Amino acid sequence: MACQPQTYMNRSGNAVRCFCERHGLSPESVLVIFDDIHLPLGKIRLRSGGSAAGHRGLESVIESLQTEAIPRLRLGVGAPPPAMGEAGLAEYVLAPFLAEELAPLEEMIGRAARAVGVWLDRGMDAAMNAANSTAPSSSDLPIEAGNA
Repeated sequence: MACQPQTYMNRSGNAVRCFCERHGLSPESVLVIFDDIHLPLGKIRLRSGGSAAGHRGLESVIESLQTEAIPRLRLGVGAPPPAMGEAGLAEYVLAPFLAEELAPLEEMIGRAARAVGVWLDRGMDAAMNAANSTAPSSSDLPIEAGNA
């Protein structure tokens, strides 16, 4: 099952809570996937829980589900230029990617999709080992070393 809330990202928690309630899902069985300016473009990071680290969408989900034990897959989009400041953050993350960013973006999406597959097939520990490794083994994600 997939859920793509049609609300503002900062208010997505209510949609995720309703989805969990409707389908009888625990927060630990939901994988939240979101962009992250604190990771360089192309980097992915899979975690089984933790704080929102300033991400307002994840903060909304954590608040609505009343737990930090929510698996999450962070997709690095890089930091905005310093001149944009906090006020330009929404503009930055909603802007189209530049032509030179498309290749790393496509690679990241492929790695993220494979990480989700591992999560579904083999669980969180196997998926974290595969997605977060800088030198994955052949039994993990089929990605090149240094690209995870």
